[in-house]
Amino acid sequence: MIEVLVTGGAGFIGSNFVRHALAAHADWRVTTLDKLTYAGRADTLHDVLDDPRHTFIRGDVGDQSLVEPLLARSQIVVHFAAETHVDRSISGALQFVQTDVIGTAVLLEAARNARRLQRFIQISTDEVYGSVATGASRETDELKPRNPYSASKTAADRLAYSYFATYGVPVIIVRPSNNYGPYQYPEKVIPLFVTNAIDEKALPLYGDGQNVRDWLHVSDHCRALDLLIARGDIGEVYNVGGGNDVRNIDLTRRILALLDRPESLIAPTPDRPGHDRRYCLDSTKIQALGWRPDMPFERGLEDTVTWYRENEWWWRPIKDGDASFRAYYDAHYARPR
Repeated sequence: MIEVLVTGGAGFIGSNFVRHALAAHADWRVTTLDKLTYAGRADTLHDVLDDPRHTFIRGDVGDQSLVEPLLARSQIVVHFAAETHVDRSISGALQFVQTDVIGTAVLLEAARNARRLQRFIQISTDEVYGSVATGASRETDELKPRNPYSASKTAADRLAYSYFATYGVPVIIVRPSNNYGPYQYPEKVIPLFVTNAIDEKALPLYGDGQNVRDWLHVSDHCRALDLLIARGDIGEVYNVGGGNDVRNIDLTRRILALLDRPESLIAPTPDRPGHDRRYCLDSTKIQALGWRPDMPFERGLEDTVTWYRENEWWWRPIKDGDASFRAYYDAHYARPR
């Protein structure tokens, strides 16, 4: 059996990858390591917790005594664990540095001595390139992060590369565009707007709504990671873009239309500081390995909306019963202009 460690596996992308890995690889045994902070929840893995090839461990990637034995027995590490929300990084940057940078450093130190390790997949982000006015970012472009979240991910990205260059750790760095799909914590724009629209509540749209994001369905991201584990070159960086450039205002209108809700629910909200205008990735490099996104955005968005409509058991306790979520929401969106 191949031993696979997935950090942050109780979060959005991590949990989807755990499911993908168990379904696609009968010879993989997966260990999920997750601290279960606000966005990591055990019930996100409800359908695989009892799988005999899956083990869940609650713990912090920054805990050296915990991660060293886990790395020592792993052949593949997929490192998702991170603080990921730009808004939260603006109001509390130090936690992002602690988790995204220091946590990654602890893992990489353990990886230096992990003799069985064959792949260390570092999950980065398209946000490391900063705002892109025209064209598409290539892996060789300058990194220009503009907020504490993207800066912390840039630091982790380059730190991971340094451990390849200096120590020979078998690192591959993946820079995906904005992911969407099931089990995404409802602070992010698609699940936030979908669940608000279900309840006929205002959709707090930042600024003029003209910001552009490239949307990648989480299932396509998982397939890309699988391919890179098998065929990616050690020490390389790979962009993984969905090829779906959509303005936030158009995304908002699509969500409202899918739920048969009026556009009067759109609530223009003061823009966040340093809001990047546009992200766009050139994914030629991974496409040369045979990967293409399979999920058309229209279908993927419709499927995602349907998932949130049919799975209130998962998100409603967060939005209706979690005092910390309510405090966060009120602090950011309670006073639309």
